[in-house]
Amino acid sequence: MTTLTKQPESAPERSRKNHGRKNQPAKRSMTSRLGDLKIALFFIFPAVIGFVAFFLVPTIRGIYLSFTEYSILGEPTWIGIKNYTTIFADELFWNAMGVTLQYVALNIGFQTVIALGLALLMHRVAKSTFIRGALLLPFLVANVIVALLWFWMLDYQLGIVNEVMSWVGLPRVAFFGSEQWAIPTIAFVNVWRHMGYTALLIFAGLQSIPNHLYEVANLDGASPARTFRSVTLPLLRPVLVLVLVVTVIGSFQVFDTVAVTTNGGPVNASRVIQMYIYQKAFGESDFGYASALSVILFVILALVAFVQMKFLKGNESDLD
Repeated sequence: MTTLTKQPESAPERSRKNHGRKNQPAKRSMTSRLGDLKIALFFIFPAVIGFVAFFLVPTIRGIYLSFTEYSILGEPTWIGIKNYTTIFADELFWNAMGVTLQYVALNIGFQTVIALGLALLMHRVAKSTFIRGALLLPFLVANVIVALLWFWMLDYQLGIVNEVMSWVGLPRVAFFGSEQWAIPTIAFVNVWRHMGYTALLIFAGLQSIPNHLYEVANLDGASPARTFRSVTLPLLRPVLVLVLVVTVIGSFQVFDTVAVTTNGGPVNASRVIQMYIYQKAFGESDFGYASALSVILFVILALVAFVQMKFLKGNESDLD
């Protein structure tokens, strides 16, 4: 009987087999990554279509129209930078920018301070989820409905606020009909609607600050005010910068509250830049000039956001 014996493998053969075994997991990993990429692209694709169709294409067309004279009844006529030179000599534009800056200052100042106070109360005192949810309720209501609600409540003749003021002997105030009170009132309405949402953003930032830092400050005998200045504010800076960027951009774009309550009046006292753009485009059918105004506003917002992120160091954290 002949006994078959397995010949020993040579070193090159063993090397090739081992190399093949090592490459198999790498090949499977590459195939898995390609499969994950296809799935991710499948889910991202609808969002990309929406972004291109509703943001990118209109933005490019708006920039093009800003160099033209265009009304909805005719074809665009190229006029170069004429719209932009006209803007810098337009008194109504500068008035609208002044009104907008006034609104931004009031809205940002009061909203940030009140939201920070509410966030600190939620963090230290109010632990109830119901209270946190209640603070968010005004933000969940459509801005137009909020504007109508306060428009009726602050009405000069029938509004409940003026009725109460009359009962206690105070004179009635034309909140939306006065040049002095129009913008402060609009700012108050939007602060009331957005402060809960802003407070929750700041509250989320407070949750990320380690508790042992407060314990160390307490052991060192730091007062609550000193702890707030030395621990809370520095570590909360990235969140506060984010809040400022978001609220400033939103404040520059205020429109619906103004459109519902004052329509830019009285005597242009509340005609913000977005209202001016709307009136130029749909009131006077001057879409070329309105597009140039929109481009100017876009550049201003981009510069403001860049300056805030750059000088306030919003992308850095003291926790690192």
